[in-house]
Amino acid sequence: MAATAADPLVARPPLLLVVAVALIDADGRVLLAQRPEGKSMAGLWEFPGGKVDAGELPEAALIRELREELGIDVAASCLAPFTFASHSYPKFHLLMPLYVCRVWRGIVTGRENQRLAWVRPTKLADYPMPPADKPLVAMLRDLL
Repeated sequence: MAATAADPLVARPPLLLVVAVALIDADGRVLLAQRPEGKSMAGLWEFPGGKVDAGELPEAALIRELREELGIDVAASCLAPFTFASHSYPKFHLLMPLYVCRVWRGIVTGRENQRLAWVRPTKLADYPMPPADKPLVAMLRDLL
């Protein structure tokens, strides 16, 4: 029997595990970061986070990324799993758990030349986002 595209044994693009967070401030706004020039999808807005390294737990990766990208410290106990995105791009399939966090130490600062915006939940859809992030907006808006 010949393999078809629906066959689970047919070669697929590699799976890329990234992790993201909806940081929510005391006013109920959500932090978005704009992808800087030189990165893929530059100019689009996304939830902060990044790639999970081999052997790294998602929460540890998120804590590391938030320290590197935003200069804040987050405890694993302050990361609440919320939902996830699963999206096929041409060269890889992205799996992205999204956490919610309302408590951190430090002042949120863009440390990688990215613009930051604190956005009201009802305005999140006004920001152009990568395809994987878009479905998360409605769920997050309903939560908040």
